[in-house]
Amino acid sequence: MANAGCCSLATILFLSIFQAALLQGAAQIPVVSQNLVTDNVSVVEGEMAIISCRVKDNDDSVIQLLNPNRQTIYFRDMRPLKDVRFQLVNFSDNELRVSLSNVSLSDEGRYVCQLYTDPPQEAYADITVLVPPGSPIIDARDEVLSEGNETEMTCTAMSSKPAATIRWMKGDKELPGKPKVELTYDRMYTVTSSLTFTVNKEDDGVPVVCIIDHPAVKDFQAQKYLEVQYKPEVKIMVEFPQGLTREGENLELTCQAKGKPQPQRINWVKVDDDVPSHAVITGADLYIENLNKSYNGTYRCVAANSLGEAYDDYILYVYDTAPSTEPAAHDSRAGEGAPRTVDHAVIGGVVAVVVFAMLCLLIVLGRYFARHKGTYFTHEAKGADDAADADTAIINAEGGHTNSDEKKEYYI
Repeated sequence: MANAGCCSLATILFLSIFQAALLQGAAQIPVVSQNLVTDNVSVVEGEMAIISCRVKDNDDSVIQLLNPNRQTIYFRDMRPLKDVRFQLVNFSDNELRVSLSNVSLSDEGRYVCQLYTDPPQEAYADITVLVPPGSPIIDARDEVLSEGNETEMTCTAMSSKPAATIRWMKGDKELPGKPKVELTYDRMYTVTSSLTFTVNKEDDGVPVVCIIDHPAVKDFQAQKYLEVQYKPEVKIMVEFPQGLTREGENLELTCQAKGKPQPQRINWVKVDDDVPSHAVITGADLYIENLNKSYNGTYRCVAANSLGEAYDDYILYVYDTAPSTEPAAHDSRAGEGAPRTVDHAVIGGVVAVVVFAMLCLLIVLGRYFARHKGTYFTHEAKGADDAADADTAIINAEGGHTNSDEKKEYYI
């Protein structure tokens, strides 16, 4: 081995003679079922590849490894090739395993495992060199966007092998891009993907991510945050009172307005009328003391920025002053008016039931007295049909004076 390393020419000559002798011997000795196998290899440029030539049931036949130019890399455990990037990892009767460090594109190709049998056997290991793309780059047509406008972005993955695949995500939603693949002079691929979409105010601050899919890299991506401007959103909040607005109370409203850029101008107006003269407007707040029904109407808060304006309305209706038994107007709270309305309704219902019951009782009593009055006259007439005069009729009446007393009781 040492002499072979020192004198490479002599070693190559020796190996050639030895190979010829082995071939002659192999022609004389039949070999049954020599299974020679190997594996294809994919390796990232600059990393290490492992080539393995394996034999099942070897009968001491010689194994050697050749490069794509069919130059011998290893003959058994001897390396006639001067490329020191090839190193012996394992040698036995059943395997020849060799490593190739710092792989480059020039190393790509078909490597040959040979077994000197009769006939000789060969197996092929294809080495594929993967070249990762450069860092992805996102270019945006617009740095600042307005809601409702369309924008375009491009993402580029340069100099990769094989060609990369580009995906787009806006927030948690995937968007379809339009890819374009170019093959460069050095057999590399440059991929550019274009993305077009319309933005709204909810997109402000949302990341747009360009994701590179390539067998040589993982989690390779670039992102850009959207900046979207939009006109104001306006909402009026009632600070006081929380319930019904009654005469004599105070009213306090706050106008909440947000937008991008932030609204710089907030105005209070009364639709179709003037805001009461003693109303106090402080920035976004409107304050009116001692309400009365002349203040009824629609109060509007208007906010504006460079993209436009928006407004929200509050309809004021002032109710009558609460009864003296109720808390003072300034202490009114939400829902106080509703229970009182329910109490009046209950009282009215009870009164109606009582009146109806009294009417029914009067009707029953009237019919009762009418019936007994008729009975009195009927008993008065009994026995009078055969009487000669009125005195006799009274004497002959049923029951005589006794009945007369009964009749007086009924009459009373």
